[in-house]
Amino acid sequence: MIFEPVLPYVSGEARVKIATARWELAGAAALRRQVFCREQKIFVGDDRDETDARALALVALAPIFGVPDQVVGTVRIHEDAPGHWAGSRLAVEPAWRRLGALGSGLIRLAVGTAAARGCRRFTAHVQAQNAPLFHRLHWATLDIVDLHGRPHHFMEADLGHYPALADEAGFAVLIGRRA
Repeated sequence: MIFEPVLPYVSGEARVKIATARWELAGAAALRRQVFCREQKIFVGDDRDETDARALALVALAPIFGVPDQVVGTVRIHEDAPGHWAGSRLAVEPAWRRLGALGSGLIRLAVGTAAARGCRRFTAHVQAQNAPLFHRLHWATLDIVDLHGRPHHFMEADLGHYPALADEAGFAVLIGRRA
């Protein structure tokens, strides 16, 4: 008898928000190490840098019985110059990548949170394989550069598509399975 592989349980909803609890910050750091150090091997040991000291961490939390339990996505945002914000280190837990909306929700929260803090320009260096997602979310490629040995699109968000989000509690993202 052959059994089909059992996929990990993934809730139908996640909450994206500003990381405020210690366990959320620790979970975001652990997820970044998993994705950028162990999986992609871009960094050795840890991906943290001087930007983390001034960055705001955003997280996607998966609930168990309605209670946030695990960090399944993260991104950091930071103001690089007055009114010029940037996003970096977008990471999603592998089991959640097969679902729609989580990366998009984190991007919406990132730009909306910066907009509420006076953002007039929002940019990011995006790995080439992720550029199509950003294009669908009203971002434009300004340049293609090599970072950490990989091609990246230097991109800018069209702020007209991102309302300001000042609520630290964030919002729920409904997760749909991709075909």
